[in-house]
Amino acid sequence: MMQTALQVLDREYLEARCSLLELAATLDRIDRASDEEESNDFNDSRLDLLNQAIALLTEKSHLPNRSERMLLLFSDLD
Repeated sequence: MMQTALQVLDREYLEARCSLLELAATLDRIDRASDEEESNDFNDSRLDLLNQAIALLTEKSHLPNRSERMLLLFSDLD
């Protein structure tokens, strides 16, 4: 039987919130560490990918395939 959106949210909310808090803490640690480096031109393609993934999550898209698009984003297609 298919669950309602409210049932899914009730079940998944705390874990999703925890994952977002962990990501925010990781980005804060990266920011603090890059501020302490001699060069303020910290640039890493992995950080770019994380920022693209965050943007993907915040899109107001009606496409229900965020996880597929994120997997493609992190896939090495070369």
